[in-house]
Amino acid sequence: MKTVLVTGACGLMGQHICSGLLKKGNAVIAVDREEGHYNDDKENYTFIQAEPNDSGAYADIFSNNKIDAVVHAACCVDNDFGPIITEKEMKISASCDKFIYNYAFNEGVTKFIMISTHQVYDFPKTREPIREDDILKPVSNYAVMKLASEKAFAEEFSRRKEVIGAILRPAPIYTLSFYDNLLSKITDSKGSHFVYGTGQYGFQFCCLHNLVDFILCFVKNADDATYTGIYNVSDKLLITASAIINFMRTNHRLGAVLQRNQNMDSFASIFRKLGKKEEKTNYRYLDMNTIMNNNMLDNNKAAKLLSFRWDINNTK
Repeated sequence: MKTVLVTGACGLMGQHICSGLLKKGNAVIAVDREEGHYNDDKENYTFIQAEPNDSGAYADIFSNNKIDAVVHAACCVDNDFGPIITEKEMKISASCDKFIYNYAFNEGVTKFIMISTHQVYDFPKTREPIREDDILKPVSNYAVMKLASEKAFAEEFSRRKEVIGAILRPAPIYTLSFYDNLLSKITDSKGSHFVYGTGQYGFQFCCLHNLVDFILCFVKNADDATYTGIYNVSDKLLITASAIINFMRTNHRLGAVLQRNQNMDSFASIFRKLGKKEEKTNYRYLDMNTIMNNNMLDNNKAAKLLSFRWDINNTK
């Protein structure tokens, strides 16, 4: 039985990661700032309360337990962080980066998975899917924060050849009951729902269950250095604006959806003075100028390990 430490373990992502690991026969040490109850009373589940930047607490956890693998989901939007990322959250993440990797590797962890974000990329104007070695150009605070975490991980990892490591860059997540990211793509800055034409333009998302399945697969099957690397994690196909509207109307509630002129919206957005600040701090900021730009991830590398079976039609 492997023992897996999960940081940010009681957020939306963390609780599902822990649940999946337990079902696969692993022992889980769950760490988060606040206790959750999703996995309470499950066998081989241990919860430890600690802030993500509590160096002393993590030092004790690593020294007092034989940990085989770490899934670092702390300091992630839609998990233990909300969608607004300010200097406060960036400092917490940077503080965590200073010790988490070093502690893990010094105490004999053999696998380490950190969750980053697709937002680190420079989204191209071409239609080619974005690959892991494409140009990086973080704009939002969250992207800047996660790229800094990636670099801290890579620096420490470069001295630890015996460790199998993965940096995951997932697209925005969703489930049947968590749809904030989906809804943000058809909602303007005033809270009105809209669509251009018939809504046949798409966005890259990642069903949370695809992300969890990949993590479970990596923990179980990654057994040598060939698995080490960066992985785009996403659904197989883009989700169109039309599909988002249908999903919301079928499974939840959605008010009026206005048909808008994309050219006029793009022109008007140029003159919005507050956009730049929101673009930096809000993970879900929708830039009307780039709404039609390519945002499709090439997930072929990850798909070699696992077939992504979840989508907006069968999510749960």
